[in-house]
Amino acid sequence: GNTFEDYLRILQSVPDKGAAAYMRVSSAANSSKLSLVQKGICEAVQCKSHELVIRKQGLYLIFCHLNFHFPNCSKSPIDLKIELLVNGRVDRQTLSTLCASETCQDKTFKTLLQLHLTHLKVQDRVSVTLNHPEFLNDVSLPNENVLGVLRYSEGM
Repeated sequence: GNTFEDYLRILQSVPDKGAAAYMRVSSAANSSKLSLVQKGICEAVQCKSHELVIRKQGLYLIFCHLNFHFPNCSKSPIDLKIELLVNGRVDRQTLSTLCASETCQDKTFKTLLQLHLTHLKVQDRVSVTLNHPEFLNDVSLPNENVLGVLRYSEGM
C-alpha cells in the first residue's frame, strides 16, 4: 500500500512549479488547529508549527488526509468537521457523520480526504482545524495524517 514515504518519493520526482509542502500533522493540546510535524517536503513554502506560509503566488492544490479512531462505540451520531483555513478564515470544509448502529464494533476507524484548488498569494497561510481533534489517529497511523500544498501554475 501507499505510505507516507511512498508519497514523499513520488512528490519528490514530480516536476512542480517551484513550491510544494507535504507534512505530517498531529493533534495539538487544547487546540482544534492541527500541528505540523517536521517530517516531509517543504520547498518554497515556509512550514511553521501550525501552518504553511506561501512564498510564491499561484494556483495551488491543497490536500488534507486524516485518519480517525473512535475507541468506544457511540450510541449517538458523531459529526466530524475538517476546515481548511486560508489566512485564518474557512476556505473549504468537509462534514462527515459517523452514525451509531446496532453492528457497532468496539473500535471504529474513519478516513477523510479533502482537496481544494485555489489561488494563493505570497504570505497566505494555510492550516487545518478539526471539531474533534481527540479522535485523530496519531497513534497507530501517525504518518498517514498529512496536510500538503502543490503549486500548479503562477498566479494572476
